[in-house]
Amino acid sequence: MKYDVVVVGALETNCYLVYCPETLDCAIVDPGAAPERIIAAVAERELKPIAILNTHGHIDHIGSNREMKNKYRVPLRIHKADGPMLAHIQSIELSLLLGAEESPPADSYLKEGEAVTIGRCSLAVIHTPGHSPGSVSLLADSFLLSGDTLFCGGVGRTDLPGGSFRDLEDSIKRKLLTLSDDLLVLPGHGPRTTIGQEKDTNPFIS
Repeated sequence: MKYDVVVVGALETNCYLVYCPETLDCAIVDPGAAPERIIAAVAERELKPIAILNTHGHIDHIGSNREMKNKYRVPLRIHKADGPMLAHIQSIELSLLLGAEESPPADSYLKEGEAVTIGRCSLAVIHTPGHSPGSVSLLADSFLLSGDTLFCGGVGRTDLPGGSFRDLEDSIKRKLLTLSDDLLVLPGHGPRTTIGQEKDTNPFIS
């Protein structure tokens, strides 16, 4: 499986185009803003979107769900615990800053242990609550989409509604740091990293 990243919006959210190199089937992960840039990137690479996936329900990760849904007519998926976040805009000020629209409801829910098929490849769903109740990470063969759970040198904030540092710490230590040290980590914001690098240098992981 391969990926491309499109950095979108004032909060510089990493929107990932995750695709099968053989079929060019593609999942659009976290389209948070700038729908025209995401659409242009899909067209430039001649990708064929088959799903929109949200790692969690915060506005900077879902702000262009509606535009993606209208353009590609593909299923929108999120974890059930964050499903209610799609029904209302959490921050009017932030939505105006991002040019975000209210998201359509999910077509179905991502579940722990599920394999999301993309062409001849797949993403394994890992439920990693803490940043939000329904945060998920998505595991491919050579990389992990960690959403806002784990960053290069940091972790997701837990002071927003539904956040829990205890849950976040448990998710990271029990579900992510047990993965291979050389696994590439692609976070929701900022530069990429590896599991091993975060084990060795992340000050929030004791």
